[in-house]
Amino acid sequence: MAETRTLPLAPGAEFDLIRRFVPRAEPRRADVPVGVGDDCAVVSGHGIALSTDMSMEGVHFRRDWLSMREIGYRAAAAALSDLAAVAARPIGVLVSLALPPADVGDAAVELMKGVREAAELVGAAVLGGDVTRSPGPLAVDVTVVGEAAKPVLRSGAQHGDDVWVTGELGAAAAAVACLLRGEEPSAAARERFARPTPRVREARWLAERGLLHSLVDLSDGLAGDAAHLSAASGAAILLSAEMIPVHPAVRAAVADDEAALRMAVGGGEDYELCFTAPVGAVLGHAIDFERELGVPLTCVGRVGGGDGVWWVDAQGSRTALGIDAYQHFAEGA
Repeated sequence: MAETRTLPLAPGAEFDLIRRFVPRAEPRRADVPVGVGDDCAVVSGHGIALSTDMSMEGVHFRRDWLSMREIGYRAAAAALSDLAAVAARPIGVLVSLALPPADVGDAAVELMKGVREAAELVGAAVLGGDVTRSPGPLAVDVTVVGEAAKPVLRSGAQHGDDVWVTGELGAAAAAVACLLRGEEPSAAARERFARPTPRVREARWLAERGLLHSLVDLSDGLAGDAAHLSAASGAAILLSAEMIPVHPAVRAAVADDEAALRMAVGGGEDYELCFTAPVGAVLGHAIDFERELGVPLTCVGRVGGGDGVWWVDAQGSRTALGIDAYQHFAEGA
């Protein structure tokens, strides 16, 4: 997110690198039914879901944008969102901190207050962690533990499914765009950037009603995370531009509707959910969902044959999305 991230790797290298860490041919244990490639690993027996997420100063946050408490909250919320992405029930978090000397003391205490606040929001406990000295920068690594007897994975999308998202998209990216220009973002945009809500309750609500074929959280933007669904399921994700729920704060931060759409689809860090469901299955539940949880549901497309993520019009014609998701190792990121 900050301007300091420039590494000489091609777009897409982040996920290529992950695949190189754990080759496809590596044997999988019988008690690890879900390993690398989804939002969480799942250990059988008790259906334990595990994920880890690192937040690095200068990459994921800047101190002139966020308080220490907000830094801790965002780091924990991002990790907890991975549990939402498989419809897991959160159990707890473990936090490892690499602290520059100036942060040892009250600053670290404030950061952990933010972590605890995010954990308590979804019913998780702070289980422990580790602390080490760092010459800089500050790093926060959060491991989350949850329970997922029947995890919902990226690989379940079926031809003909409806594609849905929770909430409205793009506000976090709008806040970053304003901050990079030296402008103060709107209160709504800043709130979505500084204090995202892991959609744990929402994911479990949908899963308990048997509505989910596949599921992912929107950390890399709808363009990128829909591509994860496509790759895992071997199907195309066909999006309707006019149906994308663009957050009102986005339109206030950019020049025109086209720029707003691009920010909503490619911006990332909304931590909403994108899921696929049998055609028509969600319609009868959408009103109850919003009334009970205070979050809207929007059908943004469907699953089709082929692969990749495309725009589709009313006649079924596809055009290239033309929007790239954020990549940590993309040149100029």
